[in-house]
Amino acid sequence: MINRCTLTLVFEEDMGTYLPRQLIAERLKIAEERIPAGFGKPIMGPISTGLGEIYQYIIDVKPGYEDQYSITDLRTIQDWVVRRNLSGIEGVIEVNTWGGYLKEYEVAINPERLKAMEVDLAAVYEVLQTNNSIAGGSYIEKTNESFFIRGEGQVKSLEDIENIVVELRNGSPIYIRDLAEVKFGYANRFGAITANGQGEKVLGQVMMLKGADSKGTIDRVKARIAEMETTLPEGIVINGFLDRSELIGRTTFTIVENLVLGCLIVVFVVVLLLGNFRSGLVVASVIPLSLLFALSMMYLFGVDANLMSLGAIDFGIIIDGAVIIVEFIAFQFSKSSAAFVGLSKQDKQLEKDKISFTGSSKMMHSAIFGQIIIIIVFIPILSLSGVEGKMFRPMAEVFSFALIGAMILGLTYVPVVSAIFLKSSVPGPKNISVRLLNFLNQVYKPVLHWALDHSKAVLIAAGSLLVGVILIFSSMGSEFVPTLDEGDFVIQPFLKTGTTLTNTVETITEMERILMKFPEVKQVVTRIGAAEIPTDPMSMEESDVIVTLHPPSEWTTVETKDELAEEFKKALEAIPGMDYEFTQPIEMRFNELITGVRADLAIKVVGEDLDVLLQTAEEIEAAIQGVEGAADIILEKVDGLPQMKIEYDRAKIAKYGLNVEAINQVVTMGFAGLSAGTVFEGEKQFELVIRFDEPYRKDIEHLENAAIQLPMGGSIPLSELATISYTKGPAKISRDNTQRRVVVGVNVRNRDLQSVVDDIQAIVKTKVTIPEGYRVDYGGQFENLQQARNRLLIAVPIALILIFVLLYFAFSSARDAFMIYTAIPFSAIGGVVLLWLRDMPFSISAGVGFIALFGIAVLNGIVMIEHFKSMASRFTSLRELVTVGAAERLRPVLLTASAAALGFLPMALSGSAGAEVQRPLATVVVGGLISATLLTLVVLPVLYVLFNSRKTNTTVPLPNKGALVLLFLLAPLAFSWAQDTKELTLEQALIRAEKQNPLLQASQKRLESVQAMTGTAWNLGRTEVYRAQDQNDIAENGVFNQVWGIRQGLEFPSVYATQKNYLKAGQRQQEALLELDVRALKKEVSRTFIQAQYWMELEKRFDYLDSLYISFARAAARRLEMGDATLLEKLTAESKQKEIGLRKSEAQSEKKKALIQLASLIQWEAEGEGEGELTISSKPVILAEVNSQEGHPGISWYEAGKQQALFQTRVEQQAFLPDVKVNLFRGTNLAAGSKIYPGFEVGLGIPLFFGTQSAKVKSSKSLQQQWDWEAVNFQSRLESQSRALQSTLAQQLSVIQYYETGGKQLGDQLREQAIRSFAEGEIDFIQYVQLIENSQSLDLQYLQAKRDYLLNQLELIYFTIS
Repeated sequence: MINRCTLTLVFEEDMGTYLPRQLIAERLKIAEERIPAGFGKPIMGPISTGLGEIYQYIIDVKPGYEDQYSITDLRTIQDWVVRRNLSGIEGVIEVNTWGGYLKEYEVAINPERLKAMEVDLAAVYEVLQTNNSIAGGSYIEKTNESFFIRGEGQVKSLEDIENIVVELRNGSPIYIRDLAEVKFGYANRFGAITANGQGEKVLGQVMMLKGADSKGTIDRVKARIAEMETTLPEGIVINGFLDRSELIGRTTFTIVENLVLGCLIVVFVVVLLLGNFRSGLVVASVIPLSLLFALSMMYLFGVDANLMSLGAIDFGIIIDGAVIIVEFIAFQFSKSSAAFVGLSKQDKQLEKDKISFTGSSKMMHSAIFGQIIIIIVFIPILSLSGVEGKMFRPMAEVFSFALIGAMILGLTYVPVVSAIFLKSSVPGPKNISVRLLNFLNQVYKPVLHWALDHSKAVLIAAGSLLVGVILIFSSMGSEFVPTLDEGDFVIQPFLKTGTTLTNTVETITEMERILMKFPEVKQVVTRIGAAEIPTDPMSMEESDVIVTLHPPSEWTTVETKDELAEEFKKALEAIPGMDYEFTQPIEMRFNELITGVRADLAIKVVGEDLDVLLQTAEEIEAAIQGVEGAADIILEKVDGLPQMKIEYDRAKIAKYGLNVEAINQVVTMGFAGLSAGTVFEGEKQFELVIRFDEPYRKDIEHLENAAIQLPMGGSIPLSELATISYTKGPAKISRDNTQRRVVVGVNVRNRDLQSVVDDIQAIVKTKVTIPEGYRVDYGGQFENLQQARNRLLIAVPIALILIFVLLYFAFSSARDAFMIYTAIPFSAIGGVVLLWLRDMPFSISAGVGFIALFGIAVLNGIVMIEHFKSMASRFTSLRELVTVGAAERLRPVLLTASAAALGFLPMALSGSAGAEVQRPLATVVVGGLISATLLTLVVLPVLYVLFNSRKTNTTVPLPNKGALVLLFLLAPLAFSWAQDTKELTLEQALIRAEKQNPLLQASQKRLESVQAMTGTAWNLGRTEVYRAQDQNDIAENGVFNQVWGIRQGLEFPSVYATQKNYLKAGQRQQEALLELDVRALKKEVSRTFIQAQYWMELEKRFDYLDSLYISFARAAARRLEMGDATLLEKLTAESKQKEIGLRKSEAQSEKKKALIQLASLIQWEAEGEGEGELTISSKPVILAEVNSQEGHPGISWYEAGKQQALFQTRVEQQAFLPDVKVNLFRGTNLAAGSKIYPGFEVGLGIPLFFGTQSAKVKSSKSLQQQWDWEAVNFQSRLESQSRALQSTLAQQLSVIQYYETGGKQLGDQLREQAIRSFAEGEIDFIQYVQLIENSQSLDLQYLQAKRDYLLNQLELIYFTIS
């Protein structure tokens, strides 16, 4: 049995694609060395995503050719023809094969013959290996030619294999054919492919390179397949059944349909309400121009065109600014039509230019500022991360691009075109716009008068509506993102654990036949188990039944997919004992990648013991069966895998002189098969595999009777050496963050996700007892929903605060800002009510819709309040001002609101593919704009009268709030090391050095400093607050204005992200530098510790020798007194004693120096006098064997340096981009009749002189190349020093081994013999001294070799190449 394991690692988004793969590759290399032999090798998957399966096909046979091709032939055609042709296509990273039989040359051993002839299975394997090779023998020069010698020893056919000689016995050869049948076989497989109830097929799966263009890649794959049709073997066809381009095409149609319909509706509404076809065309012309600008910016910023980026564009919102400007200019032309009578064409145009300039200047404030607010509220959407960020950030970017384009056109293009093309005639009374507006005014004016008369009732009613909507919203369900209808099904049947592959194929084929009877079904293809390259490993009883459907317009038995799923379930009841789970291809993969499970909701039981986990999960599964909306409740199968277990009797194995490895080799080779080489058929390559013949590997008896050859001859059955029995083991072990878990999967149908989870949580809490130490987590789409909701709780308040701040700057009045701000809760009323009426739960799509709605809703309020304030000097009655002003602004308010709302209408009503995600967003905006417009037309005038009748002053400045600062003074606590008389080990010294060493602390602070500096990437520069006085700036009251303003300069937005990356690279470089400092410190501490131990050992040796020579000197003196020795002997003894004493003093001095240096490194006295004298352990130091090249921080330092140089180049390149300057100001004077004149300036700082900056870019690129070469040089030095050190260590190790195995004993014997012989008078004093010095020399050589070995080992462990 082969077990497969898939490990998924999730990195931060800013890590990119290739750096994480490099880091993983380095770690895999380390892990590979630690994995025991035979357990496999870890490999990384292709550079693709889980959604990279863009095209899947089956190799099919035309009718009439079924008998010509076996399933093995189809697999060979896929592997060696189709796959090779598709692999070289741009954008394709890998082509996987699934199903069929992988052809092999099989040597099917007959174990009975093997036993009878007493041939070892391992010997057969060895001769197969050694008789299948090619040899080269250089070349021979002959007659001016070189003849290359080539030995062709490869097998080329079954006969070649049969004729291989195993051994020669009694002069007669024993051939492979005498022991086995040589035939074409196939590899053991753990998966299969079936299709359309026709049995097994072969599947190809095209994986797209991450970041490639999916549509372009699919088109290239299809084109290549079309080219291959003429070159394929006769009768073979490639049947594509799952094509991502079909979904792309459907969603693209949805985008185009919504954009075209929205555009037509907006143009119709504009023409209808303006009553002027030319005005409508001027406004409509802004749509393609702003869209062109948005597409250009998408290209520059690398934003893909897809359902989310283009699908949410509302042309009604984009042209709001143009509508306001064109409407006012047309109104002024009509008003001034009498003044144009009698003017020449040139004078008339000059007058129209003047009116156009004046009108556009007046309305520019409302138009542009409203669009700026919309752009600002999209900033929180840009801050979203995770799945929701990937989905909705492109929408915000493209919407902002289109609005910026519309703003630029509104400032330049619209006034010019209006002055040229708009007519100055007054529309007649029969004009449809005039008639419509008259009707609306007849309805609106009585309503407005009633509202002004009953202001309290109006405000109470509005408040009640708001409270009611809050209650409705609290009772609404919620989901993450509406499910995209992909048009296809994936059915996951669950069979009994351990079901054979053959039974699974039979059951699934029957299931396919049942499904193919439905007229709605186009094809049914099933993936069973796992492929040879397990990109999606499943057990053999697990399968994905992919059901592709005809378009819904061709369906006859049902109308919806839910109904079709129910009909499928009823039909599949004919197959007993199976559970089913229904999902969709991309949805299944999406759920699995994001949360680790394929279901909408994953109830995860987390703990240690697999049995307890399973029992708890079964209780939960039983308890939640009755929950409404909870469909396909499936418990993950984690146990019950049938096994034949071999338990070896080690006593018997030892008795027969065998070993476990040899027995395991027989089991593996005989039953699984073992590759003995490769057989070439032209370019094709097939494994040469040896295994038992099929009749001898079918039952447990065959396993028991497997013959094990004995070393002394003969054989015994495996059952004599082991107990073989049937058992059940775990089928799957899953982990989240290294913790075991079991999952209960739940798909949600006909109900929102949040309410289903609420019911399940209540049941689990009350009816299921969770054991201590275990917990229940909820994942799947619900986990995404919770994360996204938490982010929206931050993003929405930020958007609301930004809106209010901008409104305050626009009107310089908190009161006016508040009145316009009321449009936001009023808009929320319509958004929530329309969601509720359409029975849509709250989702992240709806949440993003609310953010966009809040920015759009304030536009009408800005238009209304601006107009009221401009009319204030002409009216003495506040009520009359509001009545007249509201009637005059009725058309632009209705025009902007209806254009924006109706522009989203096709999206809100669309039933096309992909509209599911857009529909809640559009519904919120449409409903919100309806309620916001109605309430703005009624409630806002009431609020304006209410606020301005109570206050006489025109502005209410924001209150200044002082900051409250609480200072907490923490008294420092002094901790000191207790005096410790224990000896210090090297491990303790290293730990202490890391904590106490000041240089390391300085490096740590340097890293913290660099980390803090990454926050400076978003430095917006100083905000200037200024006061200006220009006596040429004369106000209407004849007095010059004094101007107060705030000015801010911004770099181009992409500059900040690049600076962030540059600083992040610097941070990674500093982290590597800190690790290098740690290595250097550990190396120095270890070196000093080893030196100190070395001098301690020398001191002990010399102390012993000193005592020895003292005794010798005393003996020599006594012998001299007695006349038994000469004066020379006495003098020699004293001289040797003094020499040893000096060397002992030297060792003591060096030991003291080393201890002082060690104390300095570990700061032994840094914490007080109470530590006592430093004493180190005398135990031998054992250093860990570490390959210093693996993950060396120096390599990381250079890699980070290369990244920093790259981003530095990008920073310099982005200096060519323009800067943005924003200036908000207002002017007034203190004289009577003064007014406030707010204004703003927006400008771009464009660099015109590139010479200096080009030089900087060139310098940065040179720096990049410098880093590249230095990194190569560092790697080379690292490898060369490693080889040199390993060579030195090997030599030193031989010296140490010599001493430890014989040298030490020899030295001890020399010393003992010298002492005894001298004492007995057998040798004289000169011989005695020589023997002692020889013994001493051996000891000192050993100590020095041991020290040098440890020091060189340190160099290998702690590389510190600078």
